[in-house]
Amino acid sequence: MRIGLAQLLVEGGEAARNLDRAAALVAQAAALGCQIVLLPECLDLGWTHPSAMHEAQPIPGPISERLGALAREFGIFVCGGLTEREGDRTYNTAVLLDPAGALLLKYRKINLLVVEQPYYSVGRSLSVVETALGVVGVNVCADNYADSLAIGHTLARMGSQIILSPSSWTVDYSIGEGEDPYGQKWIAPYTLLARLYDLVMVGTTSVGYIVGGPYEGKKMVGCSLVVNKDGVLARGRYLEFASDLVTVDVPVPVRPEKGTAIGEMLKRKGYRFDGLA
Repeated sequence: MRIGLAQLLVEGGEAARNLDRAAALVAQAAALGCQIVLLPECLDLGWTHPSAMHEAQPIPGPISERLGALAREFGIFVCGGLTEREGDRTYNTAVLLDPAGALLLKYRKINLLVVEQPYYSVGRSLSVVETALGVVGVNVCADNYADSLAIGHTLARMGSQIILSPSSWTVDYSIGEGEDPYGQKWIAPYTLLARLYDLVMVGTTSVGYIVGGPYEGKKMVGCSLVVNKDGVLARGRYLEFASDLVTVDVPVPVRPEKGTAIGEMLKRKGYRFDGLA
């Protein structure tokens, strides 16, 4: 399959402009033959932007339906992060839409950073979906922290061949282009899951400066990743202005093990069931 990582400039509170940029990258991905395009976390309003408290939309709703219309127009799977309102709660949510524009999967982020907890409620479910391209699981950004890999392990146990993760990797404004802090923070957990289970880990991040909210003044600097059992297959540019589309052809892994057979496979690979890899 060909995957497009739409490393998107996201402006806090500017849903219309962000969605216009997303639409342009979805169109570009489709023109380049991508079957899936992955957009960043909270691409509508921006991660932890205060507008989440009063501008978040339901899903299905007008913003998710616009992504569905893009998927339908260009005949491509679209996955991305949105700010979701349900009743009196707001969620950091990821959606997966099929090439007909149908909502296949909706996931609410579980491993919320302390700074985002005033904005979003904790998600309470995990799921995967069978597609024409394979079994797809979805999580969001910090769900793949080394201390919360139970989420990735569970998606793998549920049969995921691909895990899509809309993200918003953020650093202090003082960190320059030559100081990449992401190396082991993201590559290590992605690689661990990919090698243990023979699956594909895909993370797309936003770019730009954060305005408003607890991380105001920090910057989102890209470095979107695709990792499989053989290592890093693709990586986006590292720069706060590196809005870009990265495309990569990825073999879809065959994962025959189910249930307890997964545990036996992990033992053969040397995985220790005392909580340590």
